[in-house]
Amino acid sequence: MKAINPIRMGGVDVLPLVEGGKGVAVSNGATCGGWASGGGVGTFSAVNADSYDADGNVIRQTYSGRTRRERHEELVAYGIAGGIAQAKEAHERSNGQGRIHTNILWEMGGAERVARGMLEGAKGLIHGITCGAGMPYRLADIARDYGVHYYPIISSSRAFAALWKRAYSKTREWLGGVVYEDPWLAGGHNGLSNSEDPRKPEDPFPRVLKLRQQMREFGLGDVPIIMAGGVWWLEEWEDWIDNPDLGPIAFQFGTRPLLTQESPISEAWKQRLMTLKPGDVSLQAFSPTGFYSSAIRNEFLRELEDRNEHQVAYTSEPVGDHVAEYGVGPRKRLVYLTEHDRARVQGWEAQGFIEAMRTPDNTLIFVTPDQAQEIIKDQVDCMGCLSHCRFSNWTQNEPDFSTGKKADPRSFCIQKTLQDVAHDGALDRNLMFAGHNAFRFASDPFYSNGFVPTAKQLVERIMTGR
Repeated sequence: MKAINPIRMGGVDVLPLVEGGKGVAVSNGATCGGWASGGGVGTFSAVNADSYDADGNVIRQTYSGRTRRERHEELVAYGIAGGIAQAKEAHERSNGQGRIHTNILWEMGGAERVARGMLEGAKGLIHGITCGAGMPYRLADIARDYGVHYYPIISSSRAFAALWKRAYSKTREWLGGVVYEDPWLAGGHNGLSNSEDPRKPEDPFPRVLKLRQQMREFGLGDVPIIMAGGVWWLEEWEDWIDNPDLGPIAFQFGTRPLLTQESPISEAWKQRLMTLKPGDVSLQAFSPTGFYSSAIRNEFLRELEDRNEHQVAYTSEPVGDHVAEYGVGPRKRLVYLTEHDRARVQGWEAQGFIEAMRTPDNTLIFVTPDQAQEIIKDQVDCMGCLSHCRFSNWTQNEPDFSTGKKADPRSFCIQKTLQDVAHDGALDRNLMFAGHNAFRFASDPFYSNGFVPTAKQLVERIMTGR
């Protein structure tokens, strides 16, 4: 195994080991500070981060605003307070070692306001800001204004080239590194393009090599690339280390810090990680962001799969094969199905899926009355946690805060489920993000006999290469 030596990142020498940011109270100041204390780069998430009362108890994020806009303002305030609180804890726990980064999603509601409010309130405590889930053109401006380095998260050289040419070339001195997040291996939201097949994973090496070649054209040959997704034992990536074609490389670990003593997830969640098998993490397209995402297959995801399978196209007037009448809603307003689809609908209704809900694509999905009631309530309760949400039709980019489309019942309220699972909610009834290597917890001898390391111990173990 090659020696794993420090690399230059963000103006300092650090171990090439980066903690991946996991949103909504999962990557917090405790895990971040613990990881950084081992000499790596710790990352806390500023996506709906927790804040605390005077006794150190988590302040649950509840909303009293009567309108979506009012609740959105509450959400932004929570985000700023939570980000500052986590930055302070990370700084205290790091003992002045390593580096402290924060992670935001560009597609989260109020992203720039939260980032600026947090960096203003935590001056000197944060060294870098990572950002993905969209095209964060303004990330460089935010970083420059607060004197921190920025780390865009991309999944292709083409995406980085677009960011560089439009915005980042003007603030190159603050570019600390580029995170390549593999769209088939990483947990959480993934950057699959329309030209890429979610069922056909590509080898990350040529994709990262292409990124490096693109960066060299821009004079960025010495800027580190951070490989994110699928990294477990570094001995499996030995040909990447000190590879002159790739240049300086660091490795990001998002899933492994879930199973540490500092990790705030529930003990039940930690135990669940130890029982996963290959194939238990799936890449699916249900997220209200419109991105694919990787999560543990459970009852929550299976219900979404059923919801999307119990779906038929309809027309408002009899057209072609759509001649079978069907009444929708309490008033039984007529739409037209094919005869084949009407027979399918009758079968679903016999199983209790009797509520028809319209989608923006002129289809109907069929759910139980309880499911319909929950979907409608979640849509009404929207607090604008995303910049653009297909589930609730919220957008922060229009004067009326509406996408102008029907709310899409095939998706779900991501804020609700991630807050719940992060605060001891039922594992089977919520979304559980994870990378596709999560099944390796069960076979890695490091975790034998139920051993759960500290974040610092995990960094030390990773440094051995195996």
